[in-house]
Amino acid sequence: MKIDYNTKKIIVADLDGTLAPSRSRMDSDMSELIMKLLDYKQFAVISGGAYSQFKKEFISGLKIGKKHKNIKKLYLMPTCATSFYRFKSGKWKKIYEERLQPPERRRIFSAFKTALKKIGYSEPLKKYGKILDDRGTQVTFSGMGQRAPLKLKSKWDPDLKKRKRIKRELELLIPEFEIRIGGTTSIDITRKGIDKAYGIRRLGKCLKFSLKEMLFIGDALFKDGNDYPVKRAGVDCIAVSGPQDTKKVLRKIINSSI
Repeated sequence: MKIDYNTKKIIVADLDGTLAPSRSRMDSDMSELIMKLLDYKQFAVISGGAYSQFKKEFISGLKIGKKHKNIKKLYLMPTCATSFYRFKSGKWKKIYEERLQPPERRRIFSAFKTALKKIGYSEPLKKYGKILDDRGTQVTFSGMGQRAPLKLKSKWDPDLKKRKRIKRELELLIPEFEIRIGGTTSIDITRKGIDKAYGIRRLGKCLKFSLKEMLFIGDALFKDGNDYPVKRAGVDCIAVSGPQDTKKVLRKIINSSI
């Protein structure tokens, strides 16, 4: 399917595996492309990562320079769009946040404990951070720990079989929640109906853009992937294999806009 980039007013992208390698800082080339793109389009980032992850991987890699005015066209939506940030008065300001209540988080943690035991999962001898991370608006499972090196993470579940088994068990235990495979080793859980499609719709309503005026770029657009709801919502999507692939797409968009 050929996409007419000139009809798109905002480009929306995933973070891990799309703009930056998993749990790694976005490089200077990507930053320059995004800042250049902001001359022509608005840009939003939606990811399962928490805001702290955005600061480490995305914000710290941004080279704003003298084109400070363009940063107002950039939007951040951490934890699958359960929170939303805009740049105002020289800093990133939280516009909304939809936190899980303590009983909801306890239920999710209990379900993970049961599901992981059922499939025979054992925590690695060496953990790299939390296996289960309470991100306030979302609970995220990371098979080796959230800070595991990409080289190790890539080998843990390359065919998604482990996480699909975990997801099936979780769906039986907590059907009232949204359960999505994301990143390299992760599973994200939010309230039912809150996923990246929810975020896209809310973004469109806030900025007065239709879904047809949006373009989404992500590496998990496969069924059950945490980018898939955007595709299902009817937004034009481009699947990428990693940041280098994303750079090619951004260059095409920029060149078509000049």
